[in-house]
Amino acid sequence: MNIIAITNQKGGVGKTTTAVNLSAYLGDLGKSVLLIDSDTQGNATSGLGVSRKSINFSLYDILVNPSKINDVIISTEFKNLKLIPSSYALSKLDADFSDTQKPEYKLKNALKCISEENLPDYVIIDCPPSINLLTINALVCSDYIIVPIQCEYYALEGLSQLVNSVMQIKKLHNNSLEILGILFTMYSKRLKLTMQVENEVKRCLKNKVFSTTIPRTVRLSEAPSFGKPILYFDKSSCGAKSYLDLTKEILNKCEDRFIKV
Repeated sequence: MNIIAITNQKGGVGKTTTAVNLSAYLGDLGKSVLLIDSDTQGNATSGLGVSRKSINFSLYDILVNPSKINDVIISTEFKNLKLIPSSYALSKLDADFSDTQKPEYKLKNALKCISEENLPDYVIIDCPPSINLLTINALVCSDYIIVPIQCEYYALEGLSQLVNSVMQIKKLHNNSLEILGILFTMYSKRLKLTMQVENEVKRCLKNKVFSTTIPRTVRLSEAPSFGKPILYFDKSSCGAKSYLDLTKEILNKCEDRFIKV
């Protein structure tokens, strides 16, 4: 079981889009996938066509009682893809767990309780846009992180802060945590700033940058409103082809396991 957290402290950079579409393509390529919606906004949940009004349990219930994980996992209409949905209750998690010992290990403990029939090849975690208890739980249990960033000036500053946070969590809680790759999203070669930011990130992080980039496209933006990953919404679009390429690149990297933080 490979566990991948999709994270960035900045919002609006394509975390959820990447989590949903990577999960869909992994499933389409024959891998069993569990997508965990760890963001209180619940966009990954709705992006798979699941209404939060229709669910009985959510990630919050798992963090309160890790043994309940098999009751919370739900199937989706998409091939090989299951979901642990989000709920508004997650917004009070930090306060609820303020007196709890080792709250950062709740999700890790829960994943150990997954039954054989629910055991996935890949767990994809869509993280919130901050380093809070939800994100820390995700990083503590993950093998890898993927960092989507836009090619803009402030992305460099945020990336540096995130890498420092990852190094700290690696040191204290999870020494096997690796950066699988930095992913450029909403990418346009026509913009000079895009190339400047790309070159700077590659200079600093060398082999930790995906060769695949994700373009800014209308179809990628439209797909969530229909509750579908781009694969099932417009398979022939350039955004769909980019996420297919990214998924293949990730499969190769996970098999090789050669990228180190």
